[in-house]
Amino acid sequence: MHISPYIYALLSNLTFGIGAQIFTKFSRKISPVWMTVFKGSLACLFFFLSVMLMGGFHPIPLKYMATFILSGFIALGLGDILLLKAFADMGPGRTMMLFAFQPLIVGVFSYFLFGQAVNAAKFFSIIFFIICIFIFAFENFKKSGKWSFTSMLIAFCGMTVDAVGILITRYSFNGSNAAALEGNFYRALGAVLSFILVCGVFKINFFAKFKILTKKEIALSSLGVFMGCYLCLLFYLAAIKTGHLATLSSIAITGVIFAGLFECLFERKLPSKYLMTAFFFFCAGMYILLRY
Repeated sequence: MHISPYIYALLSNLTFGIGAQIFTKFSRKISPVWMTVFKGSLACLFFFLSVMLMGGFHPIPLKYMATFILSGFIALGLGDILLLKAFADMGPGRTMMLFAFQPLIVGVFSYFLFGQAVNAAKFFSIIFFIICIFIFAFENFKKSGKWSFTSMLIAFCGMTVDAVGILITRYSFNGSNAAALEGNFYRALGAVLSFILVCGVFKINFFAKFKILTKKEIALSSLGVFMGCYLCLLFYLAAIKTGHLATLSSIAITGVIFAGLFECLFERKLPSKYLMTAFFFFCAGMYILLRY
């Protein structure tokens, strides 16, 4: 049965919306770096076991294996550290709104790299997304007397790095015709390599942090990895293997809805008036992206 790549993208956003709440919890409790290392390492194990259960690895050119690993090193490793830092500072819902810029970045690069058309009218949506940024900064100023541009810059950098990872991944799929599971494993392996580098440079004792976690918390963090990394990446790589990249990125609107909804449910509070106002402008910007 053929499943549309856009259904896979929707399922990816749903599972990530759940996992993001758990990532945020442990990024705040321990650190974004620790949560990223745990997430990527456990996901690598999940993908390895899945590939072996599905019949093992198939030969692909070394060149494309290397680019899969590179995309994981950049996006799942370094990029996710920035992303989880933004989650801890701003919350998943607000951070995901800044990903509205990603379709524009992906669209421009996919035009030059893969010949996929992009309508110049889409760039008018930037006006609405910049308004969202101002609203979040003003909300933080009202709460703490400080503008949160640093946190938003971190989120924007994480989003840009993730976009680069998407492009490298699509290039790898185009050249190798690898299965989504195998592509995910190589990307997760690249993330693990980045963690070895990060832990070595910053002298992070990864295993010592488990001592402050209960068994229930370890199980919860593992569930977050399964939902927000393993299933999310499995669905998303199945989507970008054949889907139009800029259109897939535009489906990020559902990621914002899921992340914002689950954030309110997990924290047991109603969305703020600033979040709702920003969501209105976000929807207006996304309408332009999808309409044109």
